This record gives sequence, C-alpha cells and structure tokens, in this order.
Amino acid sequence: MEAPSTKPVRRVRGILAVGAIIMLTLAMGIVAAVAAAWIYFHPKYEWTRGVVYGERNGTELTLDVVSPAKPNGVGVVFVVSGGWKSGTGSFRPWLAAPLLRHGYTVFPVYHLSQPDASVSEIFEDVSRGVRFVRAHAKDYGIDPNRLGVTGGSAGGHLSLMLATRGEPGPADAEDAVARESSGVQSVAIFYPVTDLTDLTGSTEFAGDGQPPKSFLKAFRQEPLDLPRWQETSQALSPILHLSERLPPTLIHHGNADTLVPFSQSKRFIEKAEQLGCTVHLKEVPDAGHGWLTMPLDIMAFADWFDRTL
Repeated sequence: MEAPSTKPVRRVRGILAVGAIIMLTLAMGIVAAVAAAWIYFHPKYEWTRGVVYGERNGTELTLDVVSPAKPNGVGVVFVVSGGWKSGTGSFRPWLAAPLLRHGYTVFPVYHLSQPDASVSEIFEDVSRGVRFVRAHAKDYGIDPNRLGVTGGSAGGHLSLMLATRGEPGPADAEDAVARESSGVQSVAIFYPVTDLTDLTGSTEFAGDGQPPKSFLKAFRQEPLDLPRWQETSQALSPILHLSERLPPTLIHHGNADTLVPFSQSKRFIEKAEQLGCTVHLKEVPDAGHGWLTMPLDIMAFADWFDRTL
C-alpha cells in the first residue's frame, strides 16, 4: 500500500511532465512556423543586377530583373524609392517573395535620388524604366500589355503617377524605348502621397499651398517660388489626374500615419470610386508610416495582381 505522503509528490511530477510536453510542443510549433516563414520568404530566383535603362545628370539609371523559378509571363515593376531617394542595389528579394512565388517577374527600378534629381525628373526617369521593361518584354518572357507596379511612400506616389499619367511615347521618337508606353495595368501600393496641393494633417504641412517643408530641394523650391510650386504640385498630384482609365488600384495605409496622412489615400479612393474605377483601400488600424507585418500584406498584393493582371 502506497504511503499517503507520496501521492501529492507524484501528482506534482505528473503535472510538471504534462507541462513540459506542452512547452516542448509549443516550442516545436514555433520553430516549425519560423522555419516555414523563412522558407516562404526565400524562394528560388535568378537576379540580374544593374541593367542600364537611362541616364540622368551623367549618372546611369539602372533596374534589376528578378526572375522566379516558375514564371507566369507577367511582370511587376517595383519602384525602389523612399523620400524620393533610391539606392542602387538596395532591393531585397524577400520583400517580393509572394510575387515571385506567384510567378511574377519583378523589376526593381532605381532612380537618381533627390536633390540630385528633382521629383519631376524622377517621375520622368521611372517612366523611362517602365518603357524600357516594356520594350524588352520579349527578352524577359513577359507580356508587355500586362504590367503591374508596386512601391511604398514615395514609391507609392510614383506608382500612382504612372497609373494616372502613364502614356504612350511619341510614335516618331528615334529611341525605340521612348516610343513605348509608360502606363501600367494594375497597382498595389503602401501609403502614397496623392495630393501635394493639400498636405493637411502631415508633419510636412508647412502652410496652405506650400511645399513639404523638408523637401524644398527635392522640388527645386529653394528659394521658395509659390507660383511655380502651384504648377509643380498640381502636375505631381495623382488625385488631380484621375480618370475612368485608372487601372485597378489597391492601397494599404495606416490610419495613424502622421507623415502621409490616411486622408491622402481615402480622398484618392473616394474620387476614383465616383469615376467607377476598380479600387480598394485597406485601412490598417493604429499603424503609422510602416508596420511589422507589411511582408504579409504583399501576399495580398500578389492576390490582387492575380485577379487584375
């Protein structure tokens, strides 16, 4: 017969054993999840770096070609730009892992950073990058009539500029690349600037009708020239170039963003909806100018391109 005093000890040992099993199971689950995430965000691809697509102020402009293991014949331009600055080679393929896994050939496009190039010039150069990709579509195994575009912040702004102002080049241009269209057929982006004429609510708001206070050099506004700024801000505000021709557009934007207020995307989407365009705005609660789970949002971007390209 077992002594009564040993029963509590055995009970505690049993509880500890069960707890250890649970903890081990949880740990193994976490390790498996981390491993699966690592594998997912490191797909197989071929990366061709430094393809020259143009020149600005004596500097070569380049793009990369990131080809997936199983291409679907469709391309996505990835506008590499933050604060309208762009570093050649700064693209990281894991950022585009969902796109690559869906079979998209990804084209990171770099530009000369402001203030060495103005934002107007940067838009011209990014447009040139799209024209170059389209001109060489056959070489890259993609359909020139099915190009998506993605980016965040300044990259999102430039993407919307392509979506609203992209157009065929002059048919009589001597340069074959210049004859191609800079338009895109689908857009999926993060927190874009949509209206430079009204920056209300932004930490960059310097007063009604004035340029972003930290980006005067980027817009060639030193010294400040308000009449010229009015023309520039209108030309570079996607919301002012909206039409029913806008390609399907998806925007993810944090509602706590103080640099590019959520209202920038909300007003753009509302106007696009009034025109009957295919658009969707995902409001990310309590998120600022970027959030930790953004790589997961790119999965939604890949799904969007699947539906619209």
